[in-house]
Parts: sequence; structure tokens; C-alpha cells
Amino acid sequence: MVKISLDNVKLMVDTNENKPRFSPYSNTKVNDILSIECLKFIVLLHRTFNARRKLLLSNRQILQKKLDSGVYQMDFLEETEYIRNDPNWTGPTSIAPGLIDRSVEITGPPLRNMLINALNAEYVNTYMCDFEDSLSPTWENIIYGQVNLFDAIRNSIDFKTVNGKQYALKDDIRNLPTLIIRPRGWHMVEKHLYIDDEPISASIFDFGVFFFNNAHKLLEIGKGPYFYLPKMEHHLEAKLWNDIFNVAQDYLNIPRGTIRATVLIETLPAAFQMEEIIYQLRNHSSGLNCGRWDYIFSTIKRLRNLPQHILPDRDQVTMTSPFMDAYVKRLINTCHRRGVHAMGGMAAQIPIKNDVKANELAMQKVRNDKIRELTNGHDGSWVAHPALAPICHEIFVNMGTPNQIHYIPDVQLPTAKDLTNTNIVNAAVTTHGIRQNLDIGLQYMEAWLRGSGCVPINSLMEDAATAEVSRCQLHQWVKHSVVLSDTGETVTPDLTARILKEQVQALSAKSPVGNQNKYELAAKYFLPEITGESFSEFLTTLLYDEIVTQQSPIDLSKL
Repeated sequence: MVKISLDNVKLMVDTNENKPRFSPYSNTKVNDILSIECLKFIVLLHRTFNARRKLLLSNRQILQKKLDSGVYQMDFLEETEYIRNDPNWTGPTSIAPGLIDRSVEITGPPLRNMLINALNAEYVNTYMCDFEDSLSPTWENIIYGQVNLFDAIRNSIDFKTVNGKQYALKDDIRNLPTLIIRPRGWHMVEKHLYIDDEPISASIFDFGVFFFNNAHKLLEIGKGPYFYLPKMEHHLEAKLWNDIFNVAQDYLNIPRGTIRATVLIETLPAAFQMEEIIYQLRNHSSGLNCGRWDYIFSTIKRLRNLPQHILPDRDQVTMTSPFMDAYVKRLINTCHRRGVHAMGGMAAQIPIKNDVKANELAMQKVRNDKIRELTNGHDGSWVAHPALAPICHEIFVNMGTPNQIHYIPDVQLPTAKDLTNTNIVNAAVTTHGIRQNLDIGLQYMEAWLRGSGCVPINSLMEDAATAEVSRCQLHQWVKHSVVLSDTGETVTPDLTARILKEQVQALSAKSPVGNQNKYELAAKYFLPEITGESFSEFLTTLLYDEIVTQQSPIDLSKL
């Protein structure tokens, strides 16, 4: 085994064994999760790969500058044409145990009760347990999540509310939905662990802690260490993951190719490199997924300075919009030619309990969306709530097989021009669109600052992606002085600032936490973004320092 030094490694929170156990619902302690052996493992990964991570992140801004010039057009990479033109390579020769049928995937954060509910849900095949967009990355949430997964994999998870409601797994974990873990993206860091005077990559932390503690146990129960990889913008970012996978498997004496990863195609640049991304992961690949809301966010973000790419009110940007339809069709064709899953997008609706008619309309919308995905050729799809799983199953059972990877749609592959065709028929920006974006953005940011990243808003289960769409649209409309179709008024910094103030007052007045709400704090960060004063790459990195726990550092080399 490689000898790894913990010199200059500092943990910014206390995990002393003599303190009360971290979770009131678990006998698993933080020191069980962050053992010295585990810390040595993630320190090795960080020291080996973090410099390359930072270089790849800086490369994203080189592309942004090219796009902002107005001269450069998004296109497929010339240097990787040989990959796209070679018909002989594929993903793994066989699908990993527990991943053959992914027709119904449920998603959600690793909160103890939500994790139990997801694993118990009827008709669900796989569970994407999320450390990223649906989790506010407080230290408690991140470590609780690792504790909860550790317990679930060992059939020792339960939960009892203060009202006496009991949660427990209905069966042995072997017979329940397959776990797939989504770590945070390459852009995030974990500021509760410093290595060589810089915070550890959040991606490496989330992946490494889970993999070290659970990989062997998952293999023992007949599954494996499976992951969803978010927000990548270049195939070399996928290669970085692949290299980390190889080192991690070698370190724990696990055969290479045991790890399987599904990549979310949720950035515009990644849509031009789908085949290259699968190629870089190859034996570790389990497909691609259409991360629809993040894809809209990324499209606006990367093209935000180009007036020909202004998008209308968010309700008008649907999966049938030209650029969205093109990316879906290219993804399905690419995945099936390379022998891996093509996963559909999120149905974010949640049951509307007090309005039967509205609930029926919402569920029909889900049904229509899943029919479209099945017909296009997807192998399965996402739901955000267990009540939607029967609808998704009802549609995808019509495949007649566990997946339809064998089906390669006979369509002409969408071109680069198709992937950037943001022209939408009867497009309009309205006052309602401004208020809707401010309302969703504020509500999500406020909840995130209070530690909740999975937020029900207007009968939808929202995560960070929808707040990002809100922010980017408002920024874009102000920058280009868009004229509102309903009033003829020009969208200016004064207009968005004034409506923001009105929304803060209205939301604060009806907040369930009273004067403990964080709407004013959310607005402080939101205002510069929506008036054109500044533009951040991600809201989560913009807000992160507000939720970092400040404690005296522990020098791990002394332990």
C-alpha cells in the first residue's frame, strides 16, 4: 500500500470519538466514516488530481471568451473526429449488476427519511442519491448523507420523527432499488477539509468517502459502486474521472471497470462531445442522461452575451424547443450506437393534495412527458416523488425489454447549428416571467441558505438548476434591454431591483420561519446577478461561504 502523509492536512470540524454520536438516529459515528485510512485515501486522490481539476476549470473560461467574441461558433472538436468516426468502439461489454433495468429512476438528497422512502418506493429500479443540486452542502448534510448511505447499505437504517412516525426499509437492501451516487461537480470545494493550504475538491471528497467505505460491501451484496457525474463541459473532465476511478480501484484491490458512471449531459459544451465523453470512460460508462434544467441554464450562461440567443419566459422553453429536441435526439442515438443507456429527464411534479383537477392535469403532463421520452428512445427516466413512479413505470413497461439500447433511432444526427438553435415560435418575455424567476430564485436561495437544497415550490420539487435558470434569464434580459411583450417596458436594472424588493417583502411576510428567514441575505447575493453588475459561474459557489462551519482546525498529522 502507498504510504501517505497527513502533514499539512487540516479538518475544520471536530469529529472526536468522545463527543456524542453525530447522528441521533445512527450508531455510526463520524470517525467511522472519516477514519484515518479513509482520509489518507482522499488525500492521495486530491494531491494526485487537483491540479488537473483546476486547469480544466480554467479552460472553461477560455471557451467563454471565444464565445463572447461573437466570432467563434460552437462546433464538434476537430481533434477528436477520429473517435466519432470509428464505429468499432463501445462502452462495457456487459451491463453491471443492478443497472440493466433503469426504466424508473427516483432522485433525491441523502436525508435519512427521504433515502428510506426512495428505496421503499414501488416500481423504482434505481435511486440517484444526490450530494449535488438537491442538497445544500452544509457539513451536517454532507456527513449525515454519508452516514445514512453507510447504514442503508448495511440494512441498519431507520428513522423516527418527533411525532412518532417510523421509517424503515421494507426489505433487504439487495432487493431494493440500486443506489447511484451523485457527487458534487468539479467546480465545488469542501471547505471543511484543507490539504496543503487549499480546500479539497468536493467531487473527490464525496466520491472518495463513499467509495472507500462502501465499495467492497456493495460488491458483497451483488451491486457495485455506481455514480452520476454532473456538470462536465469537456471530455478531458471525463478522462479525469476515469483516471481517478482507476487509481481508486487499484488502491482497494478492486478490478478496473467495476465502477460505473452515468454522465449528465447538462452543459452546452458537453452536448458537442457526447461520444468523446463515453469514449473517455469506456469500461466505466453506464450511459448519458438528459439533465434538462441544467442544460437550459448552461445554454443561457454560455451564450448570455450574444443577443441572438435570448430565451423567452421559462414556461416557453420546453423539451420540444429546437435546441432541446436536438440535444435529446443526438444523445439517444449516440448512447445506443455505443451500447450504453440513454436516460431521460426529471419529472419534478409533486402531488397536489388539495386540488383534484390541478393534480390530474399535473399527472397528465408527467405522463405525456414520459411518452415522448419512450417514443424518442430513452431507456428510462427520472421522477422526483414516489407518487410519480407508477406513471413512469406504466409508460416504460411498453419497451417490452429492460431497456432499448438495441434501438438506434433512424434519424439524421442533429448538427452543431441544430444544437444552438434557440429560436422559439411566439417567444415572449413578460412581467410575469420576471416575477416568476425572482420568486423561484429567491425561494430556492433562501431555503438553501437555511440548509435545504430540495425545495417544493409551486407543486414542483426544485433544485439548484431552476434557481440558476432564474438568475441567468434575468441577467440576460437586463444585459440586452429586452422589451416586455405585455407592457412594452424595457427590462432595466432598476426594474429588476424594484420587483426583487417587492418579492422579498412579500415572501418574508409569509415565511413559515418568521423573522428567522434569510430572504434579505438571498437578495443581497441575487441583486448584482440580476442587474448586470456581476455574473457568477454558479450560485452554489457564490453562496457557499455562508453555510461553512467555522471551527478551529485539527491537524490530522497529530492523530
